[in-house]
Amino acid sequence: MTRVVVTVMPKAGVLDPQGQTVEGALGRLGFGGVSDVRVGKRIELEVGGDDPLAAVHEMCERLLVNALIEDYDVRAES
Repeated sequence: MTRVVVTVMPKAGVLDPQGQTVEGALGRLGFGGVSDVRVGKRIELEVGGDDPLAAVHEMCERLLVNALIEDYDVRAES
């Protein structure tokens, strides 16, 4: 089994309302100088088989990622 981590983020230029909300809240809490906040997600999987990274890329394309508005990165953890 291989532990695989997928990081999913909104594509550049895509509106990120959650990021805007976090940015505004940080400013109201006194954290100045924060800008361009983007909020994504991290998915961790234990994957078996001959090529776990290829399998996870297929999972991303078919289910885990909305390719129209999100980019993703797949990596194996040791």
